[in-house]
Amino acid sequence: MNIDRLKGEGLLRLKDIVGDRKAVPPIHPIIPISKSSWWAGVKSGRFPRPIKIGPRISAWRVSDIMALVKEMV
Repeated sequence: MNIDRLKGEGLLRLKDIVGDRKAVPPIHPIIPISKSSWWAGVKSGRFPRPIKIGPRISAWRVSDIMALVKEMV
């Protein structure tokens, strides 16, 4: 897990959490799982719920992702 990027306050998009190999430059995952597994975890309550920024845009608080990473380690 690349937790070095989790500094300060703010929001992360899904590609920042699970990574995006096709991006230029590639975005390395903080939590290396698929998008569908992430959404299943959100639905089950294992992962934090997103904040809706717009009708098709979801984001997660950096603090929530940091807490999840600490819990997983």
